[in-house]
Amino acid sequence: MKVRILAAVVLLPLLLAVVLFLPKLCTAILFGAMCAIAAKELLSGTGLVKQPRLVTYGMIMAFFVAVWSSMWTVYTLVLLGMFCLFVMLAVELLMNHRQMKFEELALTFVAGYILPFLLSAVVRIHNWTNGRVLILLPFVISFMSDTGAYFTGCFLGKRKLAPEISPNKTVEGLIGGLVGAVVGVVLYCLVMEKFLHFAVNYYYIPIYGILGSLAAVLGDLCFSVVKRQTGIKDYGNLIPGHGGILDRFDSMIVVAPLVELLMLFIPMVVK
Repeated sequence: MKVRILAAVVLLPLLLAVVLFLPKLCTAILFGAMCAIAAKELLSGTGLVKQPRLVTYGMIMAFFVAVWSSMWTVYTLVLLGMFCLFVMLAVELLMNHRQMKFEELALTFVAGYILPFLLSAVVRIHNWTNGRVLILLPFVISFMSDTGAYFTGCFLGKRKLAPEISPNKTVEGLIGGLVGAVVGVVLYCLVMEKFLHFAVNYYYIPIYGILGSLAAVLGDLCFSVVKRQTGIKDYGNLIPGHGGILDRFDSMIVVAPLVELLMLFIPMVVK
């Protein structure tokens, strides 16, 4: 537990420094590298894909999907990337149809394109006007939901939420996560209003907090299922006490695009 907390204390400020102060392209490259590592973890770390070329294709595409998400021509580039990846996988299937399973190609497409595109919502938000402060919201929701769920589960947790998938998760922890996320959104809005002079619609806070917390649980449980099915404890060991990129950012894969959609359709904070 001490290693886990120490790693979070060191890495969280480093991530925030990159997001808040360095050029936006640096954020895109950082998340591109994270997406590439996550693709490798999901493909080869689980043993689900045994073809090295497919893993390479997935990692390369995952990196570029994140980088392209920082550009204004994102639709054209992402469409181009989707087409190129599909063609490469189709050629691989035709050339190696005796050894290669379609399931491996499908998983490569998911790991190399779909999941990076979802996580890259962070990059797209960062590219908006005032994106350097708006990008903090999905992190606040995910972190506060996780924190609320952890401490509530430790002290009050009795009823298991999904014992076969994640034995440590409890119904009480789920409720604590919902409360934690709402509190986090309230604090975020207060800072945005009082110090950065944003207009805040407080009626939307429960929507962002509750849906965001549920999205975090959904992402966590889904990737836990994959670990259970493949018999692994963690996706990797890159982050001490946390595991791999997917172990740490599984919830963000769902939270980030949800926040992006909410900001587009019902913006809660506007300048």
